[in-house]
Amino acid sequence: MAENENGPLSETRAVKGRFLFRLFAASMAVGIGFICYYRLLLLPVASGKLERWPWIGLFHCELWFSFYWFLTVICRWNPVYRFSHKNRLSLRYEKELPDVDIFVCTADPSAEPPSMVMNTVLSVVAYDYPPEKLNIYLSDDGASELTFYAMLEASSFSKQWLPFCKKFKVDSRSPEAYFRAAVEPDSHHPLMLKHWLLVK
Repeated sequence: MAENENGPLSETRAVKGRFLFRLFAASMAVGIGFICYYRLLLLPVASGKLERWPWIGLFHCELWFSFYWFLTVICRWNPVYRFSHKNRLSLRYEKELPDVDIFVCTADPSAEPPSMVMNTVLSVVAYDYPPEKLNIYLSDDGASELTFYAMLEASSFSKQWLPFCKKFKVDSRSPEAYFRAAVEPDSHHPLMLKHWLLVK
């Protein structure tokens, strides 16, 4: 536990397969060099020849695309993956985390169904953040009674939903999204099956 607290908050790892990409980029650079050499070597020198200007135009296009390719290769030359350790951040700075106010706005229950608004509110309430530092406000500009009663139902449902999310480490905190994608637990996990059916 203490080792995790003192570890780095983020980590950078190099992407595998860089050698193959660099080999490919080097072969492309050689090919571009040959094209430029060919264009310069066989450039029509007589000013009266009609093919001189198209040749120069093609050469300029190739130089431009070569420059663009060179810029993209520089950006991809040393790719890395960056990983953040959110659990270490929470362990190290939990007492220093700021208070967060979240506003969920709605106006018209026919355009924004209350079930959708309540799913948003419940997913925000279930954030993995210290509850005493999280304030959620629902702003109903339409002052709809339907939204009000939906909020009452959602508040009673949250007493089952929040413990369920914490106990079974649910990633998708919106009930609608979770139950649309979730598969019913089998009978080998009777406790989870009981909670799952109760919440559903």
